[in-house]
Amino acid sequence: MPDDELRELEAKRRKALWMLANISPGDLKAFDALSILDDLDLLEGKYSPKADKALELNKLRDCVTVQHHYSGIDIILEQTIPQPWRERFNQASIGSTRLLNGPYASDWDKFLVEWEREMQHLQDHRLA
Repeated sequence: MPDDELRELEAKRRKALWMLANISPGDLKAFDALSILDDLDLLEGKYSPKADKALELNKLRDCVTVQHHYSGIDIILEQTIPQPWRERFNQASIGSTRLLNGPYASDWDKFLVEWEREMQHLQDHRLA
């Protein structure tokens, strides 16, 4: 998938996940966000079937390089994050503080934990 399309798709996904965050499963207010997420899943499936299933979060954690920065903060090397995860992280991190050499490793860890929580919340909505 071209970078600009991936950026647009993940920006829409992020907005829909944020919309869904404060809505309880089963609430009709979730319909729009769920529709957007379902459409995005279908569109993503056209480009790369099994995109999310292909890389478990633990494997994803293992493939991303963490480096100790001379400032005393651990950072990650963005180029080691496979797509679409790099773009997902970028979209979730807009406005976050980072070093010139890379984002904080703690922000990456926080993103992965939050992603798991968001996917569980999404699943709860789909089951309701």
